[in-house]
This record gives sequence, structure tokens and C-alpha cells, in this order.
Amino acid sequence: MTVRHGTVVTYPAGATGSHGSVVHVAPAGDGRTAVILDRTAFHPVDTAWADQPADRGVLRIDDAELAVVDAVVGATQGEQLLLGRDVPVRTGTEGWTFVVAHVVEGDGVTTGATAEVRVDAAHRAALSLGHTACHLASLALDAALADAWRKTAPLDALGAPAFDALAIQESRILPDGSRDVYRIGRSLRRKGFDPGALDDLGALAARVDAQLAAWVGADGAVRIEADGEQLADRRTWVCELPGTEVRIPCGGTHVSSLAEIGAVTVSFEATAVEGGSELVMTTMAVRA
Repeated sequence: MTVRHGTVVTYPAGATGSHGSVVHVAPAGDGRTAVILDRTAFHPVDTAWADQPADRGVLRIDDAELAVVDAVVGATQGEQLLLGRDVPVRTGTEGWTFVVAHVVEGDGVTTGATAEVRVDAAHRAALSLGHTACHLASLALDAALADAWRKTAPLDALGAPAFDALAIQESRILPDGSRDVYRIGRSLRRKGFDPGALDDLGALAARVDAQLAAWVGADGAVRIEADGEQLADRRTWVCELPGTEVRIPCGGTHVSSLAEIGAVTVSFEATAVEGGSELVMTTMAVRA
């Protein structure tokens, strides 16, 4: 069976529950089944940039409650449905149909059934807090390192040299925080970055924390703007900061206001690696 339409997603607006019809089921390996709904509140792991983990929760189909053990992006360009890491293109690539695959144990789910989606709201809230804090921390880090560039560099959403975008190797959203790994090597130095700016990581953390405190204390509104309702449609994180509004493409979930955050702080750890160093920024947020 061909999946002809992408999944309508309601999590960008903050939904943690939804109802939908089962439009396709497929083997997901290890005795598991991928259940595709026409509409869902479940946030899946993205294929290209797997920073935010999948939601936790259940599907209720008829009288059965099925734990969702994973949720991944699925894609098809014809008859075959590819799941997760097997998807060879970025979400939104023209000519492909993108869906949310709810992975459950066993089989027995039938096409045409009605399913209720129930997301673990507390876990979602913790990831949303962590994701908003991650964006703020990356912008604050760029601002704190603005004087470390000897050449003109690409700019971030607030107009500072984009250290985060140029050096990032991995980003993981955690409950109430995040972990970002940066590579400081020959490529970054050729772009004009002075690694000496990272000699005093305690001072760097203090500058980042001060900027974060100023932003969080302003209690700005946060929202997700979407070009459409489907999983593949472009979404943008929009956050009001003192005197400006910042916009960053993002497919994750977030708090609705910085007033929900009591504080955001960061810590750094540097390790020597071949050809340079690796910088890890750990971000922690406290709910107001």
C-alpha cells in the first residue's frame, strides 16, 4: 500500500493528545510494528538532525492500549516505506511523503482503525524546556565569543558571528537541558576563530550565564510558526527578547513563554583531540 499523504502533526502547537485513523502498518524489525496515522500529537526523532528524542506515550486502539516504544520519521517515494535511519533524504525533500511512525511491540493493528494518541505530558514539558534553553544558550555563546573572530564570519539569528553553527558536531536535547559538542580545529581557525577565547572556560560560562539571565528575566513570549500542518512543512522557533525577536528554523517542541523558566545556566568542558579540541557545553534549565 502506498502512503499518499503526509502526517498532520499537532505537537508544534503544544498538543499532547490527538485522534487519528491508521492509514498504514509496516514491520519495524525485532517483532515490532510501525503504525502510521493521518494525524498525531506524537513528536518523532528527526532523520537528519536527531537532537530532540521522541515523545513517550501510548496509542489506544479499540480496547487495547499500546505503549509507543519509539517514534521516528518515515518516508516513501512509491510503494516502499522507509523508517528512521533508512530514510536517505532530509525531511521535506520534494517528491517524498513524510510520516510519523509510532513503533509498538507486536502486530495486530489494522488499517482503518481509529487511534487515540496520549503523550506523556510531563516528559514533553521537560524536553520543551530543554530545547528552548538550548536555543538561548547557543545564542548567548555566540554573543560571548563575538570578539574571538579575526575574520568576517557568517552571523547567527541575532547578528553575532555564528560559532554554534560553524563548530557544532552534535546536539542532544535532554529533560530540562541539553548537551552540545563543538569541534575547534583547523577549519574553524581558518575561518578566523581564535581558540584562545576558550582558555578561561569559567569566565566564558559567567558571560553566557549573565546574558541568559537577562533574556530569561524579560519573560518574552515563545511560539512556533508553521508553513502548514504536515510533518514536512517548515517550522520556525520565534522568541521575543529585549528589543528584538529571534527566529530559528526548528522542528522541535518548546515552552510558550520564557516566564516558564526560572533560570538557565551552562558549564563547559574541553578535551584535546587530534587536530584541535572538543568543547562540550552542558545547559541546565530550572522551571519557574
